Amino acid sequence: MKKRQRQKTVQAILLLAIFFLTPGVKPGIGGDKWPMFRGNQALTGVAIGKLTASPNLLWTFKAEETIESTPAIYNGVVYFGDINGLFYAVDFTTGDSRWQFNSGDEIKSSPAVRNGNVYFGNESGKFFAVNAVSGDSVWSFQTDGGLTSSPNLHENQVLFGSYDNHLYCLNADTGALTWKVETEGYVHASPAISAGKVFSVGCDGFLRQIDIKTGREDVKIEIGNYVAASPAILNNRVYFGTFGNEALCIDLQKQEVAWRYENPTRKFPFYASAAVTEQAVIIGGRDKIIYALNPQSGAVRWTFLTKAKIESSALIVDGKVVFASARGVIYMLDFNSGKKIWEFDSGSSMVSSAAYANRKFVIGDDDGILYCFGEF
Repeated sequence: MKKRQRQKTVQAILLLAIFFLTPGVKPGIGGDKWPMFRGNQALTGVAIGKLTASPNLLWTFKAEETIESTPAIYNGVVYFGDINGLFYAVDFTTGDSRWQFNSGDEIKSSPAVRNGNVYFGNESGKFFAVNAVSGDSVWSFQTDGGLTSSPNLHENQVLFGSYDNHLYCLNADTGALTWKVETEGYVHASPAISAGKVFSVGCDGFLRQIDIKTGREDVKIEIGNYVAASPAILNNRVYFGTFGNEALCIDLQKQEVAWRYENPTRKFPFYASAAVTEQAVIIGGRDKIIYALNPQSGAVRWTFLTKAKIESSALIVDGKVVFASARGVIYMLDFNSGKKIWEFDSGSSMVSSAAYANRKFVIGDDDGILYCFGEF
């Protein structure tokens, strides 16, 4: 018995070694959860785990209205909202409803889960903490503008932006205001967190670096264009697209733009957020193209043309890229080549992005259907 256990342990170590040393995708969030928008504090959109190249539709769940909120997955439960103002907890294995919470207005903000609470905002500017098990309200906080920005979490703090031109930091346990920073425009995007700093890009065309403890603005870099996409951080660099039709890389050490990429002929904005590894920046545009760019130079590694604009942010897992188009087609591409591996046509537009855990992913559409794909 002990010999078998040792053999299993050695096999597990070898599998992990193969995964971590395989060129291509670097590790992101652990494969048993997807606790917030883009999966982790740095908003890289990368997951650790396995995903079949030919996933099956395991179950669907019908919400009352359009799902723009990207789901969070935690402890076997999927959390998301719809534009009818309902927030849902759904069993990740069966697709059965656990509970519903009525927020009172449209939910486009994607949730974040921490210490038994799930956090999200709505179009009325109200930010909620709800018990993740029971669906009971824990506390709420009122801002003066709509909330599309998804929350990020750091220790006992929750951070998010508002259309009242502020970035907020609240105590995650009580909802008390820790600090807020005023910007010069709407804060549509979600804040990224790295090394005790929060990074926010907004409709005022600036990237801000703010100290999480004090709320002090340390760095302010002019971008020059409206930004709706959330920033992704890797190796002291920040990656995002703009409504000026560019994908950008900001060097935080030099506090300057490292590179800009713009399609030479197709001039369309980037709304989707980037997924980032050391090998590639994957970002979809409203020009119907998803791009793989070199993180150091911005040079194009490959492109893939769809039949509709792309507002769904890409997920990177197991050497694969998963995203959806506004036409409602879910694509799986090979990370290294950009070649199509698999697709599924939902028949409805998609803005929501995929969330991954335990060899499965979930994604919602404009018809209010949440899909779960994986292996039987």
